[in-house]
Amino acid sequence: MLAPLLLLWPMSVGLTWVVAENIANRPFDRALTETARNLAQQVAVSHNEVIFQLPPTISEFLKADNADDIYFQVLGVRGEFVSGDHSLPVPVAEEPHEPGTVKLRSDAIDNVPIRVAYVWVEVDGADEGQHALVQVAETLNKRSHLATEIIKGVILPQFVILPLAVVLVWLALSRGIAPLSELQQRIRRRQSDDLSPIDEHDAPEEVAPLVRSINDLLARLDQSIKTQKHFLADAAHQLKTPLAGLRMQAELAQREIDAGQRDPQELKRSLRQIARSSQRAAHMVNQLLALARAENQGQSPRRHEVPLGEIVTEVVRDFVPRAMDKRIDLGYEGPPRGLGPAGRSLLRGNPLLIKELVRNLVDNALLYTPPGGTVTVRVLHDPFGQVVVLQVEDSGPGIPENERELVFQPFYRALGTEVDGSGLGLAIVREIAQQHGAEVSIEDARPAAAEARGTRVTVRFPVAREALWPDEPPPLHGPPAAAGLALNRVLRPRKGDSGENTGVQKRTAVL
Repeated sequence: MLAPLLLLWPMSVGLTWVVAENIANRPFDRALTETARNLAQQVAVSHNEVIFQLPPTISEFLKADNADDIYFQVLGVRGEFVSGDHSLPVPVAEEPHEPGTVKLRSDAIDNVPIRVAYVWVEVDGADEGQHALVQVAETLNKRSHLATEIIKGVILPQFVILPLAVVLVWLALSRGIAPLSELQQRIRRRQSDDLSPIDEHDAPEEVAPLVRSINDLLARLDQSIKTQKHFLADAAHQLKTPLAGLRMQAELAQREIDAGQRDPQELKRSLRQIARSSQRAAHMVNQLLALARAENQGQSPRRHEVPLGEIVTEVVRDFVPRAMDKRIDLGYEGPPRGLGPAGRSLLRGNPLLIKELVRNLVDNALLYTPPGGTVTVRVLHDPFGQVVVLQVEDSGPGIPENERELVFQPFYRALGTEVDGSGLGLAIVREIAQQHGAEVSIEDARPAAAEARGTRVTVRFPVAREALWPDEPPPLHGPPAAAGLALNRVLRPRKGDSGENTGVQKRTAVL
């Protein structure tokens, strides 16, 4: 507030000076104009010559001014000097003559500023455009004195008002900011772990919305920290089991060696257990890193157009060896790679996160599907072009309806399963889906009366409006579903041939 006041004060002084000079000039210009008009009335013509006789009263009037010097001049129609002062400058030659109209200008005599009133006078018998000139001028002492007095009367009170205004502004702002300063001190005195809401009643009314916004931020931050603490506690607890197994098996093997027992089978069993525990720990760490990466990259505004069909095909190809080891029928149903109308399988998002989502769904399905079961991955298209649907269906035990929301929580696993999982797969799936505006749902793959109801996880992605491929390839003959089924018959392992995995090997060769 002080800076604008100190800036406005010299501006006010300058503006007052200009206004004071304008006010001081008006009465003196009016008097000078009347004097020029009276002198013009004394111009006469005798024998075709301009003559000028200055009456004694006017001469005494011109000499009566003690503050300023007064000059006058009379010139004939040809510019010849008639009377007055030779040193008084004349108007510019290009200026048009307006007889009878008194004009004013500022000029100088011997570098002394003067104010001049002049008038052109018509002379009988003179040629057209030829006129006599009458000028009267005075110095500016009286004008400057009057302007100074006006400025003193206006500026001097400001020297008293301005400091008083500064003091009042200072006191008012200090009093108004005092509650904010107290609020600042209260916030500074808080402990780093104190995220309780700020009392709004002690805050000024003007900043109450700000305090409410800060309280809302503190509440969300508190919830986020609690979630992270809970997550870290669960992660530490989950990692204890494989690490304890590693340590126990290593100590057991070392004890057997120290005791002189060199049974290869026992050592092999311990090493197998160590490998299994280390694999479980590595899988847990990878899942934790994937979840952390999904949460951090969710704030990134960069999105690309992702061909879901190609990503799903790559993921299914990567899991073929694992499916063969567990004798699981792993298949893909959907548009083949590179086929289908342009942009129909495109969605906007992060390709790495989308691939991580698909991998977790397929990995989860293979993990809970018993040997000899089936896992099917589908990419379906909305006929209205609004969404792209990803489905992963298995023939496992299924998920009870009352646990379908709980399985999306980190480290939660459905009751009654003996599968050695981390409980993070579906949590990662939901996190990535939410970041891409997708919906995730779980339902039974088979009727409830079936022995193995299975699980079908459906993810609905919004379709990208712009396609990466500018030209639409020619459509397939027949409905799109037929193309998906034809590809599925090639990719899906077929049973009943020469061996159990004959179809898997053929499908692997095709891939």
